[in-house]
Amino acid sequence: MRIAPLGTAEFSKPVAVVTGGWSQERDRSLLSGNTVTDALTEMGVKTHALDLAEREALLGGLDGVGLAFLAIAGRGAEDGRLQGLLETLGVPYTGSGVLASAVGMNKLHSKALVVAAGGRVPRGVRIAPTATAEDEAVRIEQLLGLPVIVKPVSEGGSIGLQVATTVESLAVAIMDVAGGELMAEAFHPGRSVSVGVLEDPLGAVHVLPPLEAQTPNGVYSYAAKRGTAACDYHCPARVSPETLKDLQRQAETAHRGLHCSSYSRHDFIVSDDGQAWWLEVNTLPGLSREGNLARMALADGISYEELLLHILRGANIDRRTRP
Repeated sequence: MRIAPLGTAEFSKPVAVVTGGWSQERDRSLLSGNTVTDALTEMGVKTHALDLAEREALLGGLDGVGLAFLAIAGRGAEDGRLQGLLETLGVPYTGSGVLASAVGMNKLHSKALVVAAGGRVPRGVRIAPTATAEDEAVRIEQLLGLPVIVKPVSEGGSIGLQVATTVESLAVAIMDVAGGELMAEAFHPGRSVSVGVLEDPLGAVHVLPPLEAQTPNGVYSYAAKRGTAACDYHCPARVSPETLKDLQRQAETAHRGLHCSSYSRHDFIVSDDGQAWWLEVNTLPGLSREGNLARMALADGISYEELLLHILRGANIDRRTRP
C-alpha cells in the first residue's frame, strides 16, 4: 500500500491527540497517546494531547482544532461515546464511527454481524446475571462443552479473561470475572493471531501480514499483551498458505461487515487443524511503536510515520457514504 508523503499545508490546524480516559486500558492509551504526540510533532504537525478523563480541559482543548486523533482504548472511548461527542461538536476524528465502535466493543453483537457477513467464530453464549454461578456453569457446559473462555462482553485487551476446564472452575470464573455483562465462549487451543486492515479514502481495503503472538499456555492474556508475561511475536504468522488466505479474507470480511473505517485490527485463534476463528475487533488498536499494528505495518514496508499519516487522513472520510 502506497502512502503519500506529508504535504506542507495538509494539516494547517492543530491536531488534538485524545488519550488517557478512565477505563482499565488507560495505561495502554497513555502509551499510545504519548508516542503518537511525539511522532506527529517530529513530523511537523502541530499537536497537543488531551486526556478524556479531564472533561472540561477536553472540551476547551478541542476548540479550534482541525481534527482529533484518537489514541485511546476501552470503555468511554472505543465504544462509540467519544465518537458521538465529537460528531456533536463537529470535530473530525480518526478511526471508525459511532455504530462500528459501539457494535465492535460488544463481543456478542459483533460476532453475530461477522457471522452474517461470512466469518467463522467460536460458539458463545451470554451468561445470565440473575442465575447462580453453579447453575450457569452446568448450562454452559451442556451448551458449549469444556473448556470454555469466560470474559466480559464489553472490555478489550483480554481484561478479565479466564479459561475454565471443569464445571467447578467455570462457576468460580463466573464469580471472579468483573466487568458487568459476561459471556462464555468455546475454547479452541491454537495460535493467537492478529490481522491489521487499512482502508484508503476510496474504500479499498489492504490487509497487513498477520502477526502471531506465541505464549507458553497458548492464551494471549492481559499480562501477555502488557508485556508482563512471556510472549514471542512472529510476523508473518507461522501458518499454512491456505490459513493465511483465510485469515486475510476473514479480516476484510469483519472490517466491512462491522462498517469499520480507515483501520482496524482483528484477533483470531488458529486451531491445531488450521481453522481460523475470529474473536474480536479492535477499532482503536494500540499505537505504540512496538504495538501489534505497527509491527504488522512495518512487515509490509509501512513505517510508523506512514501508518500515522494514513490514520490522520482517515479523519476526513465521510463515513455516511460508506457501504
